[in-house]
Amino acid sequence: MTSIKLFGVRNEDIPYIEKWASKNNVQVDLDEDLLNEDTVDRVKGFDGVSISQQIPLAESVYRKLHEFGIKQIAQRSAGFDIYDFDLAEKYQLVISNVPSYSPHSIAEYTVSQALNLVRNYNDIQQKTQAYDFRWQPAILSRSIRDLKVAVIGTGRIGAIVAKIFAQGFDAEVVAYDVVPNEDYRAFLTYAESIPEAIKDADIVTVHIPASKENDYLFDETLFSQFKKGSVFVNCARGTIVKTSALIKALDEGIIKGAALDTYEGEKGLFPSDQRNTELADDVLKQLIERQDVIVSPHIAFYTDAAVENLIVDALDATMDVLQTGDTALRVN
Repeated sequence: MTSIKLFGVRNEDIPYIEKWASKNNVQVDLDEDLLNEDTVDRVKGFDGVSISQQIPLAESVYRKLHEFGIKQIAQRSAGFDIYDFDLAEKYQLVISNVPSYSPHSIAEYTVSQALNLVRNYNDIQQKTQAYDFRWQPAILSRSIRDLKVAVIGTGRIGAIVAKIFAQGFDAEVVAYDVVPNEDYRAFLTYAESIPEAIKDADIVTVHIPASKENDYLFDETLFSQFKKGSVFVNCARGTIVKTSALIKALDEGIIKGAALDTYEGEKGLFPSDQRNTELADDVLKQLIERQDVIVSPHIAFYTDAAVENLIVDALDATMDVLQTGDTALRVN
């Protein structure tokens, strides 16, 4: 019987893993630990490996997987920047990801965070907790229908976000993408550049992948071109945003508020339990404490549908490689 070792397993994953294993007649071994130099020996004797983590792998891990006869690693997420493709090639490992597991979940969360910013949710909650129930200018809001929304990146997620704002709220949507999709012009207008897209936007939301070209794309220069009083949402990747530049834009009143589901220093923190430790990241602490920032631990995707799709697609990709030597979800 085929056997697969899974690392980084959480409680909510287990029912979907067991259901898949029963359906496919595959033996699975579940491990809540991450794959690293200390745990790689646990793979010995298994046919395939699936992991869910943001921590890179040392060369010794690649080497040992090869020595154990492992042909692949199935990442249970869209992001795959933790992998060294040169090492994967050297040790003959196929790396796969799950590029689209629940774009609607992430899009819905993005829109909800934008609404929270526009409707002054943090201010309202703080005042309510202080038993200040007055209606006052500090919590006066605007209708989404009257706002312009800039969507940067119109892939699977960005397109849904744009459609929700345009067709659900009747808002004006302007977008930017390296390759515009002509079908989307029915509900949005494409700008020629990111600065053009954001210059008059009340809400700016970003949906582009992490890459060397996109590192710190949203820097001090770009934030300085935002419309005064606008809000910013990042449910994409933390490295897209230079946090110090975002904080400066907030302090200077260029941006009214920001919602961050990703953070440039999140590796090793999202997800983890830091309740009984002193958080060493002073920048993250500052973001969490700010009333004009909403921070969440990379959970925009976190719905039952997404969890199931991540499990099923990753394990299907594992079986593809074991049976055919390749998979359509290969990224290297």
